[in-house]
Amino acid sequence: MKGVSRCNDEKIVNYPSPLQNPLPLKGGLYVMRHTLRCFSYLCFMADVHEPEVRSYNMSRIKGKNTKPELIVRKFLFSKGFRYRINDKKLPGKPDIVLLKYKTVIFVHGCYWHGHEGCKYFVVPQTRTEWWLNKINGNKENDNKCKTVLETAGWQVISIFECQLIKEKLTTTFQNLLSLLLSK
Repeated sequence: MKGVSRCNDEKIVNYPSPLQNPLPLKGGLYVMRHTLRCFSYLCFMADVHEPEVRSYNMSRIKGKNTKPELIVRKFLFSKGFRYRINDKKLPGKPDIVLLKYKTVIFVHGCYWHGHEGCKYFVVPQTRTEWWLNKINGNKENDNKCKTVLETAGWQVISIFECQLIKEKLTTTFQNLLSLLLSK
């Protein structure tokens, strides 16, 4: 595979060696980023999207009514539980609030909330420091909100998205029911 790679624009580019870039790109300039993208195994993994595309993709990530939240809400409703969603009066705006049981449920994404030991939480290879600060900040905010809610007398339940996959779904829902009905 030396010197041959499939680039993002789906054309085959032949290089005499991975470090040489004989083809001029935009305006006759030789762009090293293009070479690194084509031969990402050399130095580091470059982003496969242009900045505009990446920005658009990131803007489409939702904070409310995510699929994991909807799965939990549908289960709770089918079992007769009635709840409020994203209550702004409580710290951290819990995803699900069960007033009758004085319980709040946070449904966390494994990546965004740094679920340790989970296959869905992988530290990005680009801008690693920035992402780790962001994810650690999310974890700190989660802990602060949990502490404040618990001191106010609320039961706090956190469910991660990996607990809602097909193989673990029944156990997760059994545990959730036992936590809710034990209070």
